[in-house]
Parts: sequence; C-alpha cells; structure tokens
Amino acid sequence: MQLVVGRVGRAHGIKGEVTVEVRTDEPELRLGPGAVLATEPAQAGPLRIETGRVHSGRLLLRFEGVRDRTGAEALRNVLLIAEVDPEELPEDPEEFYDHQLMDLDVVLADGTEVGRITEISHLPSQDLFIVERPDGSEVMIPFVEEIVTEIDLEEQRAVIDPPPGLIDDRAEIASSRDADPAADSAGEALGEDGAATGEDGAAGKDGG
Repeated sequence: MQLVVGRVGRAHGIKGEVTVEVRTDEPELRLGPGAVLATEPAQAGPLRIETGRVHSGRLLLRFEGVRDRTGAEALRNVLLIAEVDPEELPEDPEEFYDHQLMDLDVVLADGTEVGRITEISHLPSQDLFIVERPDGSEVMIPFVEEIVTEIDLEEQRAVIDPPPGLIDDRAEIASSRDADPAADSAGEALGEDGAATGEDGAAGKDGG
C-alpha cells in the first residue's frame, strides 16, 4: 500500500537540497538516507534519498542525481510516496496512519452522528479531520486529545467532545436586558450581534 509521507518544498542553497513538508510521524524511517520513494507525478521519480538533516526546524533532503538548485526547484510540490505493509501499525498505540482513519464514523459521546472522515489535512500547526456531515456540508475537527477522545478501529468510529461552536455554527446569544422600554427600543435600534468561537489545536499524527 502506498502512503504520502512528504511534499517537496523550495530548493535550499545551490547544491541540490530541498525543504520537505513532512507528512509522517516516522520521518527517520520513511525519509531516512537510502529510502527509495515513488512520486506524484510519477515521472518525477522514483527518488532515492542521499542525505537528510534538520535546519531551523525544517527537514532538508538531497536526492541522488540532484546536484544543483535547478534540479531541486524542478521537484517543487512533488509528493513523496512510501510503500507500506497494510498490516503495519505505528509503534505508538496513540498514533494512526491516515488510511486507518479514513471513512471512520464521527460521533459524540452519546452516539449522536456527526459525520464521516473523508480527508486528513496535515497542517504545520495541527492535523485536521475533514468530516462530511449527513447534509453534505463539511466540518473541520482538530485531531487533538481534548477533542478526539477515542479512536475505535474495531467499531470504525471516532468519538469527539467538541467545544461549543465547533460543529454547530449557531451561536447562542445571551443578553441581560433591562425591562425599561427605552432600553428595549435602544436595543432594537442598535441591533444584536454574536461571535462564533475560534478553533485551534496541535497534534502530530502519522500520515504514513
């Protein structure tokens, strides 16, 4: 089974190194020297990793046969794909590969249906479940312990405990209005407004 483990970014320097957007929690295994990766588009690969190092928090790789900035820039935005045994599991029992999470039913603790995971988005600051709701709309669920409380692969479901406003965009507006009719009139003239809650979180889950 093939899994995306990274995406090539900008060239770094003039000797063929590239920055890589890592999409795996096991970069030392998937993106280590000697690893051979398929690519998307396919004609860009396969690519064998020659060297790797971390610089200013970014992974830098050099591929065999790529010796200058021009060759490195030609690989920009290429997806790096590793061949993975479908029975293989991450070493950490709290981590999951993307293919394990795709199509899981997302429910609340009381069993209320929220939707189905259709995509996992790996952002620099967090991972997100893209969840399709029964009405066809989508909602983004941060993959963090405080919100995703359980992943049950046997039952094929993810249990969530969302904060107010995360899955329901109807903001509740609470106001304490004076009984004075003048205050009521002023309130009607000014109108009412409510603010939706923001969302944030951080988690590093495995993309392959």
